[in-house]
Amino acid sequence: MLAAPADKVAEVIGGRLHLHPRPALPHAAAASALAAELVPAFKKRAEGPGGWIILFEPELHLAEDVLVPDLAGWRRERLPTVPAEPFATVSPDWVCEILSPSTAKIDRAEKLPTYARHSVSHVWLLDPLQRTLEAFRLGDAHYVLLGVHADEQTVNVPPFERLDLELAAIWADLD
Repeated sequence: MLAAPADKVAEVIGGRLHLHPRPALPHAAAASALAAELVPAFKKRAEGPGGWIILFEPELHLAEDVLVPDLAGWRRERLPTVPAEPFATVSPDWVCEILSPSTAKIDRAEKLPTYARHSVSHVWLLDPLQRTLEAFRLGDAHYVLLGVHADEQTVNVPPFERLDLELAAIWADLD
């Protein structure tokens, strides 16, 4: 891996190194709140549908690309346990990028097509400042927008449609 300053997130997308600042606290709060909703329901079968491994900021080594999504999830039949290495080489089934002013353009214009190229089935773009959740499903080679959800809605969004996701819980600490 290329050397990068410790205070930066380093990603290699299409052969280009991108250095991003560490996320601001609203970004981190939204990621933590979303994980708090998803992990209890989808990690253990006793508390919900189960069947997933969901991780914060995993480093993904997918062919020549090195990506660090804010959250990523794998169905257990594809990734039964967390690898011992400091990175994963199996494409996730779902990723969530928390949009921020410094990364939104790269998340949309570069990372979305890269995730499609690596067959990531579902992508969520969560914008804590606009209080929106955009959900995409991979089509033939591009993502299809499933919906844009906002504000205080309770939604059922693939691939986690078995959960009544209360968006208000994600924005609760941002007031």
